[in-house]
Amino acid sequence: MLDANLKTQLQAYLEKLVQPIELVASLDASDASQELDGLLQDIASLSDKITLRRENDARTPSFAINRVGSDIGVRFAGIPMGHEFTSLVLALLQVGGHPPKLDDETIAQVRALDGDYRFETYMSLSCQSCPDTVQALNLMSVLNPRIRHVAIDGALFQDEVTAREVMSVPTIFLNGQPFDAGRMTVEMVLAKLDTGAAAREAEKIKAKDAFDVLVVGGGPAGAAAAIYAARKGIRTGIAAERFGGQVLDTMAIENFISVPYTEGPKLAAALEQHVKEYDVDVMNLQRASRLVPAGEDGLVEIQLENGASLKSRTVVLSTGARWRQMGVPGEDQYRNKGVAYCPHCDGPLYKGKRVAVVGGGNSGVEAAIDLAGIVSHVTLIEFDSQLRADEVLQRKLRSLPNVTVLVSAQTTEVLGDGQRVNGLVYKDRLGGDIHRVELEGIFVQIGLLPNTEWLKGTLDLSPRGEIVIDERGQTSLPGVFAAGDATTVPYKQIVIAMGAGSTAALSAFDHLIRTSAPASEPVTAAA
Repeated sequence: MLDANLKTQLQAYLEKLVQPIELVASLDASDASQELDGLLQDIASLSDKITLRRENDARTPSFAINRVGSDIGVRFAGIPMGHEFTSLVLALLQVGGHPPKLDDETIAQVRALDGDYRFETYMSLSCQSCPDTVQALNLMSVLNPRIRHVAIDGALFQDEVTAREVMSVPTIFLNGQPFDAGRMTVEMVLAKLDTGAAAREAEKIKAKDAFDVLVVGGGPAGAAAAIYAARKGIRTGIAAERFGGQVLDTMAIENFISVPYTEGPKLAAALEQHVKEYDVDVMNLQRASRLVPAGEDGLVEIQLENGASLKSRTVVLSTGARWRQMGVPGEDQYRNKGVAYCPHCDGPLYKGKRVAVVGGGNSGVEAAIDLAGIVSHVTLIEFDSQLRADEVLQRKLRSLPNVTVLVSAQTTEVLGDGQRVNGLVYKDRLGGDIHRVELEGIFVQIGLLPNTEWLKGTLDLSPRGEIVIDERGQTSLPGVFAAGDATTVPYKQIVIAMGAGSTAALSAFDHLIRTSAPASEPVTAAA
């Protein structure tokens, strides 16, 4: 199952096992079970601390990783390769007693949870967001034996996916009931389980002293800004709704200079680790709700949705962008019930089904090409009179026999049966005729919207809602700078966002030294 090189690497990791573990497999005569059996035998052969046995479980093929002589363990239903191989390796190490990379306060919070929690996560091996969720819940089950978790490959357990109406991944159930959908960290899970956590965090934030530079947003621009500011030796903070931003939803990255190929979650983790190497106060899971310009005290205030606020002498806004919605009836109702925005994540759930892709740019055409290899038929719908994707992508699309391309077509409604999508309505923009397409899934790929609604009326925004900046990243407010996809920068690219974040931080520092002493040093009145 594992090639020689991968075995060598895995064996090196397994030397970190502290306590013996047991792999408990539930198998049958299927090809998938035979494949899983080969994987487990390979793993067991690499360490004398690992044993393998069989027993029957409700899901086959599946296996548990248990710490011998304890109630600690995790379970995978399926074969955790692809993006989930890292989840498998971490589960082996953590069940085997290797310490997790989690701060002491969060570990204590997980262990203090009072109750029995049975989590089930439906994931896809091609989903780049799923491993974070799987790893978070696995780790929690290792830290607290009253928490149990099974990660289920939705493509392998299609009957369950259909019965439980799972239309996107990752989708999480808690004690048999829907809990959440989308990427989650340990902190995010705790915020939902521990209802007092948000209030405690708000009180901690309220007590913080003013910053010299406060970065709002944790994507590539925000990370670069925080690093450049911290390297100046000034008091730096970063408040982010989710560290990594939209990069977390990006599959392949092939134009990041000097790195021929990487993936979004991997880059996001590297960004966060780099920021943490400096003296930066990182406040994750914090969403800004209002900006108050500097008053007589010279401090800009950022109010947060949890009721707390932060103050700083300068601010760098790097709130990024999100997928643009169609804004048609039925879209919100059927979000994650057939309306999706990530073909890499959710595509495998639509195996053998009919789907539409809305959008004829590079993202839309790439999505249609990817999905054509999984689903029975793809209908690509483009508002313009022609596709806007690169010609090489269009040629590939036209070569596929199970793709229909509709141009001059305006999507007007998402249809469903109350539970899931069953169709789409579009208008022929040339003749005015109305048409219905029968399908089971709709993938929206029509561009981005800046996350700037909370700034309206505070500083200058473009007609598209982007923060207006000059070549230094300066906004219309003194001491407030901005960078990245939320701004008027013409090209929304990771490498450009990083450069813009660095520029904004350097401009903020220049503003500080020209206008006032840093917040970390008392201002002395002139004699």
